Amino acid sequence: MTYAITQTCCSDATCVAVCPVNCIHPTPEERAFGSTEMLHIDPVSCIDCGACADACPVDAIFPVDRLSPSQREYADINAAYYQDAEPAPVDDSPNFHAWGSPSFPRVLPSDLAPLKIAVVGTGPAGMYAVQDLLLHTNAEVTLIDRLPVAGGLVRYGVAPDHPATKKAGESFARFHTHHRVRMHLGLDVGEDVTPQELAEHHDAVVYAVGAAADRRLSVPGEDLTGSISARTFVAWYNAHPDVPHDAIDLSAERVVVVGNGNVALDVARILLADPDALARTDIADHALKALRAGSVREVVLLGRRGPEDAAYTTSELLALKHVPGLQLLVDDHDPRIGAAIDAAGPHDKAAVLKGLPLGSFDAQRAPAPGRRIVLRFHSTPAEVLGTERVDAVRTDGVSGEREIAAGMVLRAIGYRGGPLAGLPFDESSGTVPHERGRVTGMQGTYVVGWIKRGPSGGIGANRTCAAETVSTLLADAVAGALPEPPHAPKAFHRLARRRNRRVLDAKGLAAIERAEAARGREAGRPRVKLATVDELVATARRGRLLR
Repeated sequence: MTYAITQTCCSDATCVAVCPVNCIHPTPEERAFGSTEMLHIDPVSCIDCGACADACPVDAIFPVDRLSPSQREYADINAAYYQDAEPAPVDDSPNFHAWGSPSFPRVLPSDLAPLKIAVVGTGPAGMYAVQDLLLHTNAEVTLIDRLPVAGGLVRYGVAPDHPATKKAGESFARFHTHHRVRMHLGLDVGEDVTPQELAEHHDAVVYAVGAAADRRLSVPGEDLTGSISARTFVAWYNAHPDVPHDAIDLSAERVVVVGNGNVALDVARILLADPDALARTDIADHALKALRAGSVREVVLLGRRGPEDAAYTTSELLALKHVPGLQLLVDDHDPRIGAAIDAAGPHDKAAVLKGLPLGSFDAQRAPAPGRRIVLRFHSTPAEVLGTERVDAVRTDGVSGEREIAAGMVLRAIGYRGGPLAGLPFDESSGTVPHERGRVTGMQGTYVVGWIKRGPSGGIGANRTCAAETVSTLLADAVAGALPEPPHAPKAFHRLARRRNRRVLDAKGLAAIERAEAARGREAGRPRVKLATVDELVATARRGRLLR
């Protein structure tokens, strides 16, 4: 029996580090790392030890004979990765492979004083940086987030019906109460304190603020009521405090989603999901209520490219095929679409579409009964039509213009970083200019995650990204290149409290976690999220007083 990696793989390569026989690839040392949709276990080399499954932070690894019906394809996907690979050289080693030479890229002087580091952002990028600092140095960390609760993308960006992916947050949570960490939740760098004040109290500052804006279509009608970003929709169903409960109107029967990446699949799936199934997740209460009362029956996904170049991962589309009661239709308006599917090899992305219905749909009439996603490739939005709100979307393609009647349009064409006070910013890429994580022209200031490299890569991609930034920071420390802060971190803690009396610490966060878990137990759900800043702060304070 061997193990297989499945849909929720985060590619952070924790499994690679614990495998005793080097049977998981690509590894971080290999050129292909970061370019594949997931990691793969070689069924020939696997010795069934289970070390990878124990280490996986998102429960993505299972014995092949225990794969559920919807996961069985992953046994073949893992094996196919090695099908045409050159066999590894065999020597006298009992492990049947050659280990690389030992490498010690970081050598810190024994007399290096504990660094005082501020990390702004508690999402995966920031927490991988914190993990690296705490496990490999004696640094003391000031952890800051604009919101009064930690988690970032894990809490507010992962779809509620992907609970395994959310488990990555559990591995980060152990550092929230670390004795060398001081948390300031609800503190806005730029509003409550300035970046300069932060730098004046720490040896270095690491910004892990993500990409909080979204790309625009730049077509007429984009700002009509009912035309919103997928980022806003995702935040809404995940109970993000920045998005009001009534921000989304689900009275339309058909929704057009522009884009066909994983976020586009997520929002389409949630729009058409069975509310009773979502009621067993941590979806926001207001979103669940709206979905129960909503009228959406059909979602049309517009993809600029063909099925062979779709932006979604194979695993996400495979999962969509297994949603009970959900119909999928591939719109064949362009002859290239069917040809690409027919010509697809067994390992090509378009091959996943084989067997799905291929045909046309009436874009002007109300959707047929049932729940359906229409995949419309080679189709570009040219205009959002309507007077006061969205009525339709006009598209361009090789088959000419077409109007698709719809009451809502979701832009799912990518996130974008925004400028940070006091830091340089590249408008074209939406990132902070840097050199291996060191902000250009600013000693002691660093970036990690999407604000560093752009909005690409999932949760696990932040691990290697953070390792690079932390390595640069430590090299600067050893070289004596970090500026000497005039004030100590304790003075910053007092400053933060004076500027914002509602700032929460790790104990306040723990009180929120207890309250949400208790609400979840009462409702038969993993948790019921608090959805406003006032609720979060009040619960944190009340929870601390009760203990």
